[in-house]
Amino acid sequence: MADEVARLAERLRHEGERTASFFEGLAPDQWDRPVYAAGPGWQVRQILAHFVSAEAAYLHFIRQVLAGGPGLPQDFDIDAFNAAEVPQYSKETPAQLLDMYRLTRKQTVELAASLSPTDLDREGYHPWFGVMKLEWFLRLCYNHNSIHTRDIRRALESGGPLPPAAPSTPPA
Repeated sequence: MADEVARLAERLRHEGERTASFFEGLAPDQWDRPVYAAGPGWQVRQILAHFVSAEAAYLHFIRQVLAGGPGLPQDFDIDAFNAAEVPQYSKETPAQLLDMYRLTRKQTVELAASLSPTDLDREGYHPWFGVMKLEWFLRLCYNHNSIHTRDIRRALESGGPLPPAAPSTPPA
């Protein structure tokens, strides 16, 4: 099980580097391209802002569960959280957002690497998925970003935002 802790930390590190490299490779005009036609209709920059905001929230949540807390409140509203957080982070330049993303991911990797195998079995509440183990939440940190990054690629290739049914997972 200690191997699983190391694997999770390495996967978080690797996927974080992969995500940062993807955003570093964008042309200046791609940062404001629309990605989603439904919901808040995020542009590329807003998705990276979402990554920063969500990962910081996951860090807080995981630390809370490790301290014996229940996780997020039962009435936590993901859409309201994103509506409040993403515009604030979106004011940053792409370079600033990338720096913020790298920092939050570094903190996530460090936290993951510091866990004991039994910590992975601790449970916490997520408003979309319910009560889940911390191991699952750590996996969500990199899967969530991979899904949105794939959506960005698809939107950039198609030249327009994805239709409403395109995202393959609920927002997180």
